[in-house]
Amino acid sequence: MSTQGPKQALFAAFAAVAKALGHAHRLKMLEQLAQGERSVEVLAQKTGLSIANASQHLQHMRRAGIVGARRDGKFVYYRLADDGVLDVLAALRRVAERNVAEVERIVRSYFDQRDSLEPVSRRELAERLRAGTVTVLDVRPEDEFALGHVPGAVNVPLRGLEARLSEFDPAKEIVAYCRGAFCILSYEAVAALRAHGFHARRLEDGFPEWRSAALPVVIGNA
Repeated sequence: MSTQGPKQALFAAFAAVAKALGHAHRLKMLEQLAQGERSVEVLAQKTGLSIANASQHLQHMRRAGIVGARRDGKFVYYRLADDGVLDVLAALRRVAERNVAEVERIVRSYFDQRDSLEPVSRRELAERLRAGTVTVLDVRPEDEFALGHVPGAVNVPLRGLEARLSEFDPAKEIVAYCRGAFCILSYEAVAALRAHGFHARRLEDGFPEWRSAALPVVIGNA
């Protein structure tokens, strides 16, 4: 019987990582963990899973080296293993956008329909923040904002945006962001702001990519 060579062993290990990513619930969990560390209970609530089911998915990803964990008393908290996980997810998204017809159809019929304008790059937003020429709007829920956000960002979750429009300066462009490139929240926020006469655009991706690029981050609700 032939023994497994090093190249085949590597391919098997790579395949195990890919297999651990191969579930929509796990990708949804990774989107949440990209915002910051989360307990199993919070991840279960955010993804609509039972705690037992969420824990099972997380353990699969932990064995594959995709997430890490720590225990604090009765609770277990998970986090991304490192920012390389974000690179894998971004590559997966690009391949699917370019080569999967269903992904292209969804992007064209939903996302492009809501926002055909060019988004703001991270570099441009960083420069405009320093110049004070932009209002940055974080439309994620309050708990995600507290885990980390762009400096100077105003946290107005999408559900409360209509009630707080009077707080924004109509003379300043508003740049909205949320969890990532296809986070629906920022698309909906920009559409609502434009409908009320504001000049609004999206950030090109989201908070995880901003943090991964080593740009300034503020933790807490300040």
